[in-house]
Amino acid sequence: PISLDEVESVTEIRKRFGTGSMSMGALSKEAHETLAIAMNRIGGASCSGEGGEDEDRFEPRSNGDNANSRVKQVASGRFGVTAKYLNHCNEIEIKIAQGAKPGEGGQLPGFKVNELIAKLRYTTVGTTLISPPPHHDIYSIEDLAQLIFDLKQINPKAEISVKLVASSNVATVACGVAKSYADSICIAGADGGTGASPLSSIKHAGLSWEYGLAETHKLLLDNDLRKKISLQVDGGLKTGLDIVKAAIWGAELYGFGTSVLVSLGCKYLRICHLNNCATGVATQNEELRSNHFKGLSEHIINYMNFVAEEIQEILASLGFRSLGEIVGRTDLLELKATLTEKQKQINISQHFAYLEKNNPVCYESPNKINSPQDKSLLALEINKYIDEKIDFQNYIELNYPIKNTDRSIGALLTYNLLKEHNQDLLNSKKIRLNFKGFAGQSFAAFITKEIEMHLEGYANDYVGKSLSGGKIIIKQSSSKSNISRQSYLLGNTCLYGASSGSLFASGRAGERFGIRNCGAKAVIEGLGDHGCEYMTGGLIVVLGEIGNNFGAGMTGGIALVLDQNNQIESKINSNFVETSKLSDSNSFDLEETLKKLLNEFCVVTESTWGQYVYANFEELKDSFVIVKSYNSKLEELIGHETLSISEHKKSRA
Repeated sequence: PISLDEVESVTEIRKRFGTGSMSMGALSKEAHETLAIAMNRIGGASCSGEGGEDEDRFEPRSNGDNANSRVKQVASGRFGVTAKYLNHCNEIEIKIAQGAKPGEGGQLPGFKVNELIAKLRYTTVGTTLISPPPHHDIYSIEDLAQLIFDLKQINPKAEISVKLVASSNVATVACGVAKSYADSICIAGADGGTGASPLSSIKHAGLSWEYGLAETHKLLLDNDLRKKISLQVDGGLKTGLDIVKAAIWGAELYGFGTSVLVSLGCKYLRICHLNNCATGVATQNEELRSNHFKGLSEHIINYMNFVAEEIQEILASLGFRSLGEIVGRTDLLELKATLTEKQKQINISQHFAYLEKNNPVCYESPNKINSPQDKSLLALEINKYIDEKIDFQNYIELNYPIKNTDRSIGALLTYNLLKEHNQDLLNSKKIRLNFKGFAGQSFAAFITKEIEMHLEGYANDYVGKSLSGGKIIIKQSSSKSNISRQSYLLGNTCLYGASSGSLFASGRAGERFGIRNCGAKAVIEGLGDHGCEYMTGGLIVVLGEIGNNFGAGMTGGIALVLDQNNQIESKINSNFVETSKLSDSNSFDLEETLKKLLNEFCVVTESTWGQYVYANFEELKDSFVIVKSYNSKLEELIGHETLSISEHKKSRA
């Protein structure tokens, strides 16, 4: 043992602490902000969860407190994931799954979606919101690498973390994550689960974090990958002893969920998902929040201090001066002599990589961002030119060839505009980028209203991912425009999580076009399967055939489909959406909105088919079908879209 005075300070230990990914929506506004303020005061990290975050929190308050979450989460629902959201953080966490309910995805009941939550998630009040189990841009480790690349383009200064679940063979996935240039991995255990997890998941799903963490740390070491990546763990951590054991099993960073909520007043009633939390912690009920929430940031800080002090005492008793010295030191553990018969059936000996006493630490902690080798030279060239001209010119137009290795073009430029330039001055700026060729993945991802991107050629998957106000035009060369309806111009999963902006393409798109679209407008000439899946807002116009399962999980927005062959009833997912004829809607506003979009589509794409539809609109009007979710009120949706289109026209003028 050593003296307590020789152990690193409480202040240093607390920097390794974070709060789990609990969203605005699962938690009340007051609880969510109190968590962030507390963690910012002590130099720890709070995570936004998957519900977006109010922009008012991005800047420090007058009293010096900061309610901005240092970690912003990107989940499958992509709720509130805009370019601005991703640029107000030090770390971005990709939630592949969660320990409390692995493989189930997330769900926020409609009665928790009030006006603020609806605003942050770009949806309507009272609508149940679904985060499906898979990310629709991650179906392989290569897809994950692309998403990590996207996020490192939109915020090069942020570390990228990937949240995995403690389960058998999770270490194999973790090795792939490390090779995909992530900076950190979080192993989530089953013993947590707050805010929205149903009881069946909390009690019957997932494994303890020790299994996943030990296996991951060991396999990363075996493959010489441990030095590339940090390891975090969460899932029911409560005491200093928990943290010491987590460090010994290989973790450097530690996340708290349930325990910090208890410090705020949570009584552990397990009714978070019912919206009637008696202490105002996990509810959107204004009366419960105003009358019963008594939590303060000081309560969380006190709790964190007690945990850190216990860690100090344990380290001193073991003879170590810092947590870093015991990371991976499984030789410090021994099995209890009094195991039950059930416990004896669990073989954990494979995870004990015993070390010789006084050996050096078995890994090198990463101290810089794990950068991909692909530097996207085209993106750097565009960025450099515009950076030199943007302060002197209100309109910039550039022309470039593009090839399929040019990925995420537009994202780095968006980052530069958001972080390096005066936002008030940018309101009068316009940047037009013209490309010719075959664009790589994530073309025009995240772009904001200052940017307009034109492509003559073809684009790979993920066009317009998390589009944040920009405009995308994709067309074929004029010699091929008369056969555009039969040609695929775009890949899969385009406009994923788009919150605003527009896309016009004189050709077809692949599967899952417009998935989780919550505000963008688009005109396209045909789609593959699963179009408009999980859509919560926006307007999609399809001037041709659609694939199967159209509108599955759709809870908002409108789709207008030109159904000349009367096949739409066999294509839609009737569990979620209903159809009606445009000619039967008696809606002048919707008809005018469609005609304006068609006119703009024809102008920007020069589509032969689009010009035919526009010229013969009265004749074809009976073939246009409105697709909307059962709960959507057409009048409200039309009003919203008409306003946004008029604003768009005004800004163009």
